Amino acid sequence: MKMKPLQVPKRTIMTPGPVEVDPRVLQAMSTPILGQFDPCFTDIMNEVMEMLRELFQTKNHWAFPIDGSSRSGIEALLCSVIEPGDKVLIPIFGRFGHLLVEICERYGADVYTMECPWGEVFDQQKIIAKVKEVKPKIVAIVHGETSTGCMQPLNELGPACRELDVLLIVDVVASIGGANVMVDEWCLDGVIGGTQKCLSVPSGMAPITYNDRIEKIILSRKKVEAGIATAEDIALGNKKNRIHSNYFDLAMLQDYWSPRRLNHHTEATSMLYALREGLRLVLEEGLYERFGRHQYHEKALIAGLKAMGLEIFGDEHHKLPTVTCVKIPLGIDGDWVRQMMLEQFGVEIASSFGPLHGKIWRIGTMGYSCRKENILSVLSALEACLIRAGATIHRGEGLQAALDYYEAPIAAKENANV
Repeated sequence: MKMKPLQVPKRTIMTPGPVEVDPRVLQAMSTPILGQFDPCFTDIMNEVMEMLRELFQTKNHWAFPIDGSSRSGIEALLCSVIEPGDKVLIPIFGRFGHLLVEICERYGADVYTMECPWGEVFDQQKIIAKVKEVKPKIVAIVHGETSTGCMQPLNELGPACRELDVLLIVDVVASIGGANVMVDEWCLDGVIGGTQKCLSVPSGMAPITYNDRIEKIILSRKKVEAGIATAEDIALGNKKNRIHSNYFDLAMLQDYWSPRRLNHHTEATSMLYALREGLRLVLEEGLYERFGRHQYHEKALIAGLKAMGLEIFGDEHHKLPTVTCVKIPLGIDGDWVRQMMLEQFGVEIASSFGPLHGKIWRIGTMGYSCRKENILSVLSALEACLIRAGATIHRGEGLQAALDYYEAPIAAKENANV
């Protein structure tokens, strides 16, 4: 069967991921392949680890990517520390809290949950009170919940977990590189990011970092399995269970990313090139300058949506700056509007999950997609399609409000709250 050369349409991607990949990242991916133990390639591995420490704002020794989508990093961290019967507390405020529950249950954890309505976040003191009640080994939580557009504060929870000797493992897939994530200052033990969102790199790697509290458990399990455990090791890995996954075994991956370079798998060479370039661009821009850029364009988008007569979903005081959730007007078929935006304008936005499906749209302003021309494009396409759908909106006012915001004195940009 003869196939035509691959051709894909040009899109303006304004979803919560994947997002548009920076052209400089795409260029880096065309770099020739090196062997995974070539000194030039292992130098690249070391550079990636160094840049990841800066991205995560940590002094942790371990900071490296897991080959696979963001979920691979979540599973690698959880499966490497959970033994059957371990208590895990998961506060749920959206779709991806439920994902954490499923992964933990698959590895035999005794899972405890607490929930708040979608569109809200938790009072940290309520989580801390639950930690004291349950006495878990691990608290696993999402930082930026893309299903609801909310961002959970962690600055009190992390120190409390550290004081109570509880591990805090956090999914920062939607926030890393677009919002402030302070791994060391917030006392986060294990953190999982993603490439396909604010880093503007294709999906296929999950940057992680973890501290010596987690490493101690990982190495103790390895020693128990090998029959060379000390009493302290047995106390940490007292159920004598090996890490069940081979691919996601952090003890083995550490050996691969250490100077020993013990073979574990064949590294995703071109993806590592892409991640290195994506990280370089993040750090070249400056972390706090990048956070400010995301907030700046987010405010332009919100100004336009509200001027159009649309309502923002969720607690705006705890809004995720990289995802804006918009209530679908009554009587309007949200999926029809999305399809028309894609077909007629080449602009893609997202629906949502579970109880919010058909009730909100989700618009991502992430990484390379977070640009003025994209904000204006999504507002114009959304307005045109809502008019075609028969919605009652303020015609023309959305774009004008966004333009007013962008044309405001430069001081407005400089005063963006980072």
